Amino acid sequence: MGVSKDAVSLLRVNGIVLDFLPRFIHADDPRICLWRSHFVFVSDRFAPIDYSLVEQQDREEITMAPCRIPEGYRTLLDTLEMEAAIKRIKDFFELNLSRSLNLRRVSAPLFVRAGTGVNDDLNGVERPVRFRVKGDGDAEAEIVHSLAKWKRMALKLYGFPAGGGLYTDMNAIRPDEDLDNLHSIYVDQWDWELIIDPAERTLEKLRAVVATIYDALCRTEFFIASIYPSIRPLLPERIAFVTAEELAARWPDLAPKEREDRILEEKRAVFLIGIGHDLPDGKPHDGRAPDYDDWSTPRPDGGRGLNGDILLWHPVLEQAFEISSMGIRVDAEALRRQLAIRGKETWADREFHRMLLNGELPQTMGGGIGQSRLCMFFLRTAHIGEVAVGLWPDSMQQQCRQAGIVLL
Repeated sequence: MGVSKDAVSLLRVNGIVLDFLPRFIHADDPRICLWRSHFVFVSDRFAPIDYSLVEQQDREEITMAPCRIPEGYRTLLDTLEMEAAIKRIKDFFELNLSRSLNLRRVSAPLFVRAGTGVNDDLNGVERPVRFRVKGDGDAEAEIVHSLAKWKRMALKLYGFPAGGGLYTDMNAIRPDEDLDNLHSIYVDQWDWELIIDPAERTLEKLRAVVATIYDALCRTEFFIASIYPSIRPLLPERIAFVTAEELAARWPDLAPKEREDRILEEKRAVFLIGIGHDLPDGKPHDGRAPDYDDWSTPRPDGGRGLNGDILLWHPVLEQAFEISSMGIRVDAEALRRQLAIRGKETWADREFHRMLLNGELPQTMGGGIGQSRLCMFFLRTAHIGEVAVGLWPDSMQQQCRQAGIVLL
């Protein structure tokens, strides 16, 4: 029995047939299935899915969106050329990013203590990989999702001056990712954080830093195109700035990702501003945890949020393609407000949140830039597994092999 994300299907769990619905349905529907947290709502209660009792085919289809291979697709480079190109892209972009934003590289943790509030909660439902440390009294630790909050603490601990910042090579495991062309459980990104003056918590500062990062992207594309003749520069000279409110007003009947596709087909490179707060229809453009990006501060244009995503038009997949999520970080006022909005006021007792509310942490802005995502874009690949090693379901590997795609 197969499970489709595009149509209502049935799911058999523990021998019981349950209604199963796609991810984007109304939250009040009593049959809702929360894909990312792997819980099914049945008879007014949440019940975890026991995957060991779900048929293998169903289990793959639950955790994997269909892999989409464009007709006639062929990689521009062979595997060994690809590996060399990946190294060139990472080295060149990293150097340009660090020089442009005055960032210094620091070592990054792979895991942090559980319960401190330091790990990134992403959309608030993803499960971290947890384990216990024998040599530390069996204390519980977590593999990081990202370093959004750790970086802010590191800036204070390491004594970075005003106007300075750091970046890391961040590696994470996100076991609740839906595996498809763009998503792997393995995540690699440059996590960066910059100290700013409280007076710089403005839309103008956000736009200026985005433009700087985009310039580094354009330079990297020209660099790679100069080495590999089969790759032609495609990025426009300037990135467009668009708000989530503008997209919702222009295409009110489309889902948020469909709005992104429409605007990227038109603009080719967009920074989408204001992700996390409810739009006029009562729903956010996308989810954001309440304790790192400021997505609730009112803006002069009438919208809310001093954060956003850098989106590019992927020429092979012909869709919007996120390469970075970033923003001005919460101050104490924004943190209190966003914890209240999300009903997470108890988080204020965690170590990170106490430090921020007590004024012990610097004001910052920062984000993550996907390393494999960047390579996927510049090398014009159809699947992220062509540029990064991952775990892929047998059915996806077979589909890719038949299309001549080598998944690492």
